[in-house]
This record gives sequence, structure tokens and C-alpha cells, in this order.
Amino acid sequence: MVSRSIRGLTHQPSDAQAWSSIFQYFNRTHGRGTAGYLPGEKIAIKANLNNTTDHGTIDRLNSSPHMLLSLVRQLTGPGRVPESTITVFDSSRFIPGNLYDRIHQEFPGVVFVDHIGGDGRLKAAFKPNAIPFSIASNNAHGLDTSVVEATYMIDAAILRGHVSSGVTLCAKNLFGATSIDPDWHKNAHDGFQHNKDGSASYSAFTDYLGHKDLGEKTLLFILDGLYGNDNVDGPPHRKWKMAPFNDAWPNSIFMSFDGVALDSVGFDFLTSEWPDLPDIANADNYLRESALAHDPPSKTVYDPERDGIRCRSLGVHEHWNNATDKKYSRNLGKPHGIELFQV
Repeated sequence: MVSRSIRGLTHQPSDAQAWSSIFQYFNRTHGRGTAGYLPGEKIAIKANLNNTTDHGTIDRLNSSPHMLLSLVRQLTGPGRVPESTITVFDSSRFIPGNLYDRIHQEFPGVVFVDHIGGDGRLKAAFKPNAIPFSIASNNAHGLDTSVVEATYMIDAAILRGHVSSGVTLCAKNLFGATSIDPDWHKNAHDGFQHNKDGSASYSAFTDYLGHKDLGEKTLLFILDGLYGNDNVDGPPHRKWKMAPFNDAWPNSIFMSFDGVALDSVGFDFLTSEWPDLPDIANADNYLRESALAHDPPSKTVYDPERDGIRCRSLGVHEHWNNATDKKYSRNLGKPHGIELFQV
């Protein structure tokens, strides 16, 4: 599925050509010339291990070990990336045994970073005040050095709902690269909650997507939709009724170069399957803010590094026409907008 996804995304006939195209596209669109991957460049994979409590295996929904293993196989094989330059990390959580063992056994050179270290993992270190945010807040300002020192990041998020924010997809996954405490009660969440009355508001998620070491460093945005869930806690417990899943797990992987577009698609799948998700009213506020980050509805000046450079548009946001057809602008023949391409 990972192989078919990257070839479908790049319209390339082979995995090697797909990865070459991915690296060249990123470098070309980020002012780095036309080169592909260069030896020694580091890649940080941000997993979503929000439901881990230690290094043990747990049945609550986290990033699928088999999906991340497939991703590492792709990078080190057709991607020609040395395993020693790859880091799998979740700074505020724990790398569980079922993920670590499966990848480490096959790729002992891959680096693992989590909140406590030990058992073959490294303990996360943070660059202080690396993300001061566009608006003064009590949010954690440190960034994991794994991503600060990387040339590229892969944002490997999960398709699921979340209390307070409505959904948790690629943008919110980047929160876990900051210097937060594993006990969520001890962390500020300023700018996370949207206005439920439909009015626009500042979103910290836009700052994450617009930061030079987070969203702007992301080579590939991925949503692990092998199961999906209507909430952040517990194991997957509700199979999906909508077509083409038809009372089964969604068994899907979603990929894009555009984190805003991918979260828009994930949002539509989740809210169409479960329109009664908690706190879902106006939860797409962060998508509108991010797509229009240069002139957002809230009139926030998005500059997450506080370097005087305002964010440009961070991607494309729109909703599909309906849950049956699942068509976006480019599916409907328009020249611009999202295209949902089924491999």
C-alpha cells in the first residue's frame, strides 16, 4: 500500500523514481535547487504514539508498526536513504515494544527517540524557544532536536476524532514534537480550541504547519487510516459504514505533499462517518486559517518563528461535494483545488 501510494502520488512507474521525484519536488519548492536526496541528510519521522504509557505494547490506537516498518523499508530501499540517518520519534510519548522491535530487528541503525529513553531508545532533547508562536501563549516553546537537525520530516499521523479539537490529524500531530509533558494535564493548549459559533480565531495548528522545522520541513504528510477511530482513546471500536468500507475497517493510507489538503480530506471522512463527533462544530477553523495564512479570517499575523516573515498560504482547503461521490474541485474538472485520487 505504501508503494502504490507513493507511485500514485507522483505518477511514477517505480518506487525508486517515486522517491526521487518526492525529494526533487520538495527541494525545488523549498528553495533548495533541483537535487534529490543527498547522502547524510537526516529524515525524522513523527509518529503518533499519543496512547502509549511506557515501552510496553498496548492495544489503544497508535501509529501502526507495520505501516511505519513499510515506510522505513521504502526509504532505505528504493529511496536510498541510509538507515542511520532515519529517526522515528515522538518527543512526549514512548516508543512501544511492538514498534521498536519490529523495525529495530530489520534496521538496527534506525534511531528511536522518545520522552524517557532507555531500552535502545534515546531520550528527547529540546532546542529552547524554537517556536515562540505568532501570539504570546503558555504553550511549550521547545522543539525536539531530532526535527531541528533533520533536513526532512515525514508527518505520520492517524485518522481519528479528538475531544476539544474535533479531529486530530497531521497538524495536531506536530504538537508532539514540542517540549510538552507526557501528562496532558500539565500542558497549555492555547490556541487549540476553536470558536463553536462559527467565528474565526487564531489557531496554534497553523503555527505548527507554518513553522520552518515542522510543517515547512515536511517531505510527506501521511494519514494512517488502517483503522481510524471516532475518539483519541481506546482501541478501534467502530467499523466504518460508508462506502467503500461497508461495515469494515477503512484499511487505507492517505498521502499528500499538502498537509492542509490532506487534513481537509481526513476531516471530511471523519465527519461524514461520524457527524456527531464531540466539539466538531467549526473544527475546520484551523484549515481555513492555514489555507489563508497570509490573510486569514481571524486577521492573525502568522509568524511562528517571530522573525518578521509572515506565513504564506500553507495549502489548499475545501470540502467535498458529498460523502457518496467524494469529489473535490479537481475531481470535478476545475483547474485548481484538491483531487482525491484513489489508487
